[in-house]
Amino acid sequence: MKHWWKFLAVALLLTASIAGLRVPLAPDLVHVSPDRIAPGEVTVTVTGYNTDFTAGERVFLENDSQRVCATSVRVIDGTHLTASFNVPAGMRKNLTDVVVSGLRYDGALFTEALGEGIASGNCVEGHLANSGFVFPNRPILYESIRNLHFHVPMWFAMITLMAISVVFSIMTLATNSLRYDGSAVNAVYVGLVFCSLGLITGALWARATWGAFWTNDVKLNGAAVTALIYLAYLVLRGSVPDAHKRARLAAIYNIFAFVLLVLFLFVVPRLNAVDSLHPGNGGNSPFSDLDLDKRLRMVFYPAVLGWILLGVWMFNLRDRAARLAEQLDR
Repeated sequence: MKHWWKFLAVALLLTASIAGLRVPLAPDLVHVSPDRIAPGEVTVTVTGYNTDFTAGERVFLENDSQRVCATSVRVIDGTHLTASFNVPAGMRKNLTDVVVSGLRYDGALFTEALGEGIASGNCVEGHLANSGFVFPNRPILYESIRNLHFHVPMWFAMITLMAISVVFSIMTLATNSLRYDGSAVNAVYVGLVFCSLGLITGALWARATWGAFWTNDVKLNGAAVTALIYLAYLVLRGSVPDAHKRARLAAIYNIFAFVLLVLFLFVVPRLNAVDSLHPGNGGNSPFSDLDLDKRLRMVFYPAVLGWILLGVWMFNLRDRAARLAEQLDR
């Protein structure tokens, strides 16, 4: 069964796409109002996401070692509740966390109080019921974290195809074969499809998390320059009429283009001296430390492999079609 890898590609893509879109996010606290409190009687409204608040929720404020238990809690619905506190004058003037049955909103509000601290008793910390298999719920990212399974695999597929193209370019230089030159350009064509998809999904993700479709980010600019470099490769091919000369020039250009791809996408963005909004670049913590936990990995890696196999399949079809067209033209 020589086409097993195609069935594997379809299975991986279907599984990863459905899971990437359908697996719910973990419950979390997303909003607290008001965001500043002073000593005295205070009522705070808490908004959750994918939560199921019920009567008996344990709510308290925490400022380092200080805790203030809620004197009363009223559940409005599954995602909203109000909690009343008697905030002592001894609470430190600092950012204060809000905790609801194991869910913590770090720095949810600012306590306008002074002193060494007086805790209002030992609060009983509740525990959230097991939510099953869920994706992490991260501030700023929220539902857009699903794009990890689509945006990043596009670039893996593109890089794989450009690497295949480089291999054929090297073979072209070694053998002066136009057949290998044709395979090299076909791999670039398919790679540019995934490059375009990577730029589109990245722009949508940037709009959701950074507030704009495009920012002056070194990795974004590097991706755009990489696309232009490979478009210039196609222009170069169209400007040289002699087939063998075109094949040699294009092969040399393609090798340098891949080196620049690696520099622009992997080397330059990781320099600490360069500012970048991307995780793992410009001195930022890598995505694996922040969001790529075991639950995301279970979907992310199959998605990467699935999109790579799909890209190779597309290249295989295009390359075969090009060869058939050449045979018909003879």
